[in-house]
Amino acid sequence: MEKAKDYTRLSKASNTAKSYRGDWKDFTAWCEARALSPLPAEPQTVALYLADLAERRKTSTLQRRLSAISQAHQSAGYDSPTNAHLVRTVWAGIRRAKGMYQEGKAPILVEDLRQIAETLPDTLTGKRDRALLLVGFAGGFRRSELVSVDVGDVQTVPRGIVIHLRRSKTDPEGRGEKVGLPRGTRPGTCPVRAMEDWLRAAEITEGPVFRPINRHGRVRNRRLTDRSVALIVKKAVAAIGLDPKEFSGHSLRAGIATSAAMAGKDERAIMKQTRHKSAQMVRRYIRDGELFNENAASDIGL
Repeated sequence: MEKAKDYTRLSKASNTAKSYRGDWKDFTAWCEARALSPLPAEPQTVALYLADLAERRKTSTLQRRLSAISQAHQSAGYDSPTNAHLVRTVWAGIRRAKGMYQEGKAPILVEDLRQIAETLPDTLTGKRDRALLLVGFAGGFRRSELVSVDVGDVQTVPRGIVIHLRRSKTDPEGRGEKVGLPRGTRPGTCPVRAMEDWLRAAEITEGPVFRPINRHGRVRNRRLTDRSVALIVKKAVAAIGLDPKEFSGHSLRAGIATSAAMAGKDERAIMKQTRHKSAQMVRRYIRDGELFNENAASDIGL
């Protein structure tokens, strides 16, 4: 039974499970304050909860709360109240009233990376950050994927390097995926050269590729956390005058998709590199990247 519980906990990615726990805690607190049962919850309870939160929460947050409530009921062996007609009707009304547009973090584009690469110092920290940013961008990596890479996962080939992802968000069962990073045409922004330079300077021959560096300039024998990636991104964009609040670790992944679309790459090629399973999000990046491609307002004499 204990092993079964452990595998149940592993069925969801750690970040997803953490979010669900927070969402479920919010729902149970809301119910307790009103003397209502959270488990099993009546459809009317969930509908009232949604209506109450709709005035102060984004639709994306409400969507996640619904998922958490549904997961909690299914795990406990109950039918999910989120499937009830009343809840679906209220949710549809909220979506219509508030809209479903999600304001994401800004992408880091190729032009930004060139400026960042020029500002980074030629120190161990600078070499690590340059490699992390360029590899993260070129590979379309999620934060968790980027920090999970070990030296043994990297294979050098004539056209660049191949990184073997052992596990990812879209590959929770660990079948593995290979991501090719081609050599860049500019020495300062070549992800392959940047990684080789970092590994050589840090004298890393095995274990995690991206590691912390202590205040004495020594490389630690452990991997960076995914939160560290976000902090490195924010520090890098701040150095070139951009607002760090508008960027996150996801800005690298969004950046390759947007930059590729601006360069005329098709949807299939972008999805292949970013490993998106759904075309919906990729098309959003493509739309943003193509806003000024064949724009009807361009070159008409304005």
